Amino acid sequence: MNDPALSPAPPAIDPMPAPSSHPPHTIFCGPNGIRAGWRVLIFVALMAATLIVLAIPFVLMLALKGGNRPQIGIGVSGLTPLGLGISEAGLFLIPSFIGALIMARIEHRKFGQYGLPAQSAFRKDFWIGILVGFLSISGCLLGIFALHGFHLTGLAIHGRTIASATAAWGATFVIVGLAEEFYFRGYLQFTLTTGMGFWPSAILMSAVFGLAHKGNPGESTFGLLSVVLFGLLFCLFLRRTGNLWWAVGFHAGWDWGQTFFYGVPDSGIPAYHNLFGSAFNGPRWLTGGSVGPEASVFTPIVLVIVAILFTRVYRENRYQAP
Repeated sequence: MNDPALSPAPPAIDPMPAPSSHPPHTIFCGPNGIRAGWRVLIFVALMAATLIVLAIPFVLMLALKGGNRPQIGIGVSGLTPLGLGISEAGLFLIPSFIGALIMARIEHRKFGQYGLPAQSAFRKDFWIGILVGFLSISGCLLGIFALHGFHLTGLAIHGRTIASATAAWGATFVIVGLAEEFYFRGYLQFTLTTGMGFWPSAILMSAVFGLAHKGNPGESTFGLLSVVLFGLLFCLFLRRTGNLWWAVGFHAGWDWGQTFFYGVPDSGIPAYHNLFGSAFNGPRWLTGGSVGPEASVFTPIVLVIVAILFTRVYRENRYQAP
């Protein structure tokens, strides 16, 4: 009779592996759901569809009015508040907002995560940005003035027009700031950050920001480089404050001061109903030539000074993207 104590133990059976709670990674899905590249493509497709829907009434109106096949094109020889506001809202603000709202539902995120939280709207950061933006363009023009390259020639508008133009240009450049900041540094910056990191995304979107200004009349290579620097500075604002409201304010303050208050060209486009008349005299590197002060050597100098001072005040990175 065998001794039970000497009997061999039955072989151990490996337990079945527990099923994974995470879906397998594929070319379409990663650890954070749909991969960043596909989300960008979906977002761009949504914006394109929105633009088409917005364009249909204008195309039909032109076709009925002219009786001939409408020729669609955009030619800009000067800035007006109404024209600029409509173009910026139609090309950037409305399509990007609608696209981001839909993507927020798809991704189960709050819209404010894409850079424009409602609780921070038009509060302290926005107004500080406006002030710093206006002081920055003033500093740039002051440097040109110190080298005898710029001077004001007097008031260009009078009476009630001053109040109405001030308000109209102010509202317009808030729209411009919202439109361009959210389009270039809102959903796209957030999504690309989840795929490639913040600063690689910032460099890419700042380059796209520069290319978007290439079609402006009178634009130059140095002016486009300054636009790229603007983009990187706005990304720094986003990185340190955690949202776009500082950048929106700076963008609006700079453009309002440049186009309306001082009446100088904006990326080669002359202003309309500006407060002061102005004149430039000197070499292109100093005055910016046909582009305006954005192509002056003083613009990158001012932007670097702003970046240094900003990082001394805002020391913590607050931008959050998974």
